[in-house]
Amino acid sequence: MLKIYNTLTRRKDEFVPIEPGSVRIYVCGMTVYDYCHVGHARVMVVFDTVVRYLRHAGYRVTYVRNITDIDDKIIARANANGETTEALTERFIDAMHEDEGELAVLPPDQEPRATRSIGQIITMIETLIGKGLAYVGDSGDVFYAVGRFPGYGRLSGKNIDELRAGERVGVDEAKRDPLDFVLWKMAKPGEPSWESPWGAGRPGWHIECSAMSTCCLGDHFDIHGGGMDLQFPHHENEIAQSEGATGTTFVNLWMHNGFVRVNEEKMSKSLGNFFTLREVLARYRPEAVRFFILNSHYRSALNYCDENLDEAHAGLTRLYNALRGLELQHDAEAGGEFASRFAEAMDDDFNTPLAVSVLFDLAREVNRQKSGDRTLAGRLGGTLKRLGGVIGLLADDPEEFFRAPVEEGMAAAEVEDWIERRLEARKAKNWTESDRIRDLLKAAGVILEDTPSGTTWRRQ
Repeated sequence: MLKIYNTLTRRKDEFVPIEPGSVRIYVCGMTVYDYCHVGHARVMVVFDTVVRYLRHAGYRVTYVRNITDIDDKIIARANANGETTEALTERFIDAMHEDEGELAVLPPDQEPRATRSIGQIITMIETLIGKGLAYVGDSGDVFYAVGRFPGYGRLSGKNIDELRAGERVGVDEAKRDPLDFVLWKMAKPGEPSWESPWGAGRPGWHIECSAMSTCCLGDHFDIHGGGMDLQFPHHENEIAQSEGATGTTFVNLWMHNGFVRVNEEKMSKSLGNFFTLREVLARYRPEAVRFFILNSHYRSALNYCDENLDEAHAGLTRLYNALRGLELQHDAEAGGEFASRFAEAMDDDFNTPLAVSVLFDLAREVNRQKSGDRTLAGRLGGTLKRLGGVIGLLADDPEEFFRAPVEEGMAAAEVEDWIERRLEARKAKNWTESDRIRDLLKAAGVILEDTPSGTTWRRQ
């Protein structure tokens, strides 16, 4: 039975979908004004893995991940670049899709954008005003009245009176309460805007997700996910808006992935330890980056450092090495014990580090059988590849994995040419030349392996 840690209840809850056999899940996506960073990569990989496993377990999944394509940072960046917000966001949406493809992240079933959901946003704000949960401030902006919503703070565990006491008085005179937050911002000169009953303006960030999620998945759905930094105030505000507007439970289960740290420090541009995903992918295989992310439980902190990425690459190499030279077969009965242990790990709040350890145990058994029963090794190898695929790993052909080019490495065609020359030298019994070529390739990071069926090679 699948159990998932629910931020709302602060315990692992048995997962029971609202509609038997179906799962509706919404994840807060990226604000597209720059390239994705390592933290974004974690969100993408974590919830892609969750969705992959739910589908593997037999659920019909509707996965929605939104795009925030209008906000203060987007406007500021577009103005600084001398371009429109549309040109800026389209460019970075394309870049985001390229990055997620590199990480083997499958596209969501629906990817709503804030600027294409203005009608639904306005309708929800009108509903909130009609119920007395929102009001138009003196500035013309529309605000949510936090004090009118019972239970505000239950997701984050924050006390509303303590929050109010901690706010500076008179931060925004247009607000009736320092905790109230904006739903609709009146347009400033030169900003993108849309017409509304309150005048030209644009939506606040929090209302965008409430409108997009309920529009795509209904007023009440199964799982809402995102980074731990969104728990408060974003997700807290989503609950207030959505339940205030619909009068029903918004989400049954809340999932939050942990922070990314760099060499045990918080990642930030001010500390000079901020990396875009593209910078990381220029140095490491995309699959090794995904493997690195899955080697930590999604709720724990993820420490990015060269040593951990190198270790992830080495671990991935061990798994692919177990698959080399085998005729892989799909056999549901082979490796049944390993498949059961893998499922137990994933059913325990998507424990990918434990699931990966099962893959290593299975790889060791494959290697043990290679020297004896190669048919069984091929069947076990098929199970290894299948289980890896459940979490988005081991999709490559093993030989291609070992021959994939590395930065400034010798091209595959050149390697093959040297191997052919070495073969000719060996036929002529010119062992000195044969050894010279082997050493030359080794210096270039290419390892030769002579077998009865011929010479194979891999990158070091």
